[in-house]
Amino acid sequence: MNYRHAFHAGNFGDCVKHALLIWLIRALHRKPAPIAILDTHAGIGRYDLTTGPATRTGEASRGILRLMDDPPEALSDYVTLVRDLGLYPGSPAIARALLRPRDRLMCCELHPEDVVALKHLFAGDGQVAVHRRDAWEALGALLPPAERRGLVLIDPPFEAADEFDKLAAGLRLGHSRFSGGVFAAWYPIKHRAPVRAFHIAMRESGIRDIVVAELFLREPLDAARLNGAGLLVVNPPYRFEAQAAPILAALLERLGTREPGEGFVVERLADE
Repeated sequence: MNYRHAFHAGNFGDCVKHALLIWLIRALHRKPAPIAILDTHAGIGRYDLTTGPATRTGEASRGILRLMDDPPEALSDYVTLVRDLGLYPGSPAIARALLRPRDRLMCCELHPEDVVALKHLFAGDGQVAVHRRDAWEALGALLPPAERRGLVLIDPPFEAADEFDKLAAGLRLGHSRFSGGVFAAWYPIKHRAPVRAFHIAMRESGIRDIVVAELFLREPLDAARLNGAGLLVVNPPYRFEAQAAPILAALLERLGTREPGEGFVVERLADE
């Protein structure tokens, strides 16, 4: 599966990821101490949904564009931020918009054209550092942050057959360097077997306090389709499980296809 951001910006998977990401960052801001955010697969930061790659797939019309008018209360923070930022914001733009004066954002992107665009977006911004760096190497090199508090977003393109294995290994590496950090890992759900194996690997990793939040538009049986999307969170802030459920429910209400198997789940994989 090719999940390069520009082709799928604003689709239902983005809606899941970004609505929950905003909640996680807001939760970290309950304490006044500064935080660092590491975005390992940052993309270009902002996307025009009216031209270019996004129009080839039309996925935003079945995603964020269905949320813009009179959004449910659980999605109002997300939709308001999208409106305020103009072009559809990727995770770096969302994170930057939520930074407080002492917070910091680190973005990693390996694609040569995308990293140029990202550097241009954040040119002169003293709170943002953009690295042309392999995401998996960055988890060892850039963690732990000096702030000792923060969030790591891992959003791989899932172009390689072993991407779930890389994701599990990256989470183990990152957690070994920054055990107190919040880790949020996005993943596609096409069919059950790879996701089930990923969950088992995380249960057996020795990492504690893991929750997954997943949205399904249909039964995940067709390996050729994106049937759902999930976010695995390590060290979720207080009340994440309770608050993730209404966010997913609101997304399903607006984005659901009424196909068999649609739904959502918030499940704990490992206790604290």
